[in-house]
Amino acid sequence: MTDLIRSAGLSYYPEVARSVGLDPKQMMRKVRLPLACLDKPDTPIAVTGLRRLLELSAKMSGAEDFGLRLAERGGLTNFGAVGLIVREQATVGEAIEAFSRFIHVHHDGMRLDVARNKQTVTVALHLRGRQPSAPRQSIDMALGSVHRIIQSLFGSDWRPQEVHLHYPPPRDRRRYRDFFGCHVTFNAEDDAILLSVHDMERRIPSAHPLIASYLRKRIEAIGIRPASWEEKVDEVVRLLLASGDCTVERVAEHLACTRRTVHRHLAASGTSFSAILDAQRADLVVELIDDPGRPLADIAAQLGFSAQSAMARWFRGRFGCTITAWRKGVRPLAKPADVPSASAA
Repeated sequence: MTDLIRSAGLSYYPEVARSVGLDPKQMMRKVRLPLACLDKPDTPIAVTGLRRLLELSAKMSGAEDFGLRLAERGGLTNFGAVGLIVREQATVGEAIEAFSRFIHVHHDGMRLDVARNKQTVTVALHLRGRQPSAPRQSIDMALGSVHRIIQSLFGSDWRPQEVHLHYPPPRDRRRYRDFFGCHVTFNAEDDAILLSVHDMERRIPSAHPLIASYLRKRIEAIGIRPASWEEKVDEVVRLLLASGDCTVERVAEHLACTRRTVHRHLAASGTSFSAILDAQRADLVVELIDDPGRPLADIAAQLGFSAQSAMARWFRGRFGCTITAWRKGVRPLAKPADVPSASAA
């Protein structure tokens, strides 16, 4: 199954890539990541595509710490709603627990396990993937981001007790010591940040309990990430239709696969790309045509129809009336036979 991550993780990629002599757009084309995701932080992209981008960038630039450089520039804002709920918790401990609980909303292949003993708290990182473990640049970016978030809750003077990384030491260990500000153990059993139990009790001055409660309810409402191929394709189609650029090739690009792979997995799920596209078009078109000032030709183009007349024929077959009649309040009692409902997938 393809894991997805919000493209906000790439917010600083162009800046970092240029700083080490790379052309960011050229690099993204090499790994077939959509360039448009740089301007839309909530765009879902395949984790495998992001991993290839990081590893290739490190290799071609010779910057062994490329993942750390990305983490260094990021912060809570990169995590969207998850970052907001972390910021509003009363204590650092509650913030880390919230981060662990909701991180899948940002990255559905990432997990944080928080374990305590009498003196130490271990925040262990797990990145799902086909390999026994994720590539090192992805680990550096993810664990580095966790470190930056915890540090932002304390202030720049905070340091963890230790950091563990499962892979062999790099050529320049000092870079890792400088970034984390503590001893870094390589060839460890896991990838983790260790901090004091007392650190967890530190209060966050900017926290607001009412806002935290509100955000928790909101994020719980959206917290169930798509699990099946059908659901993931449906999510990407909905987003791309809203931007006016939805084709099976574009969807495949976001999922880091080929159009044939998309069709095969959807067939195995008992549906098709055209069925999902049709259902999402039906949901979106009724919102768009409710605005009488929006030209129908523009709506047709956004929804991917070859012409306004093609959309008009589709609409009549889908809803049993013309667009003009719909705008006047006509709502057929029943849909035409053999036409799926607007919410069908």
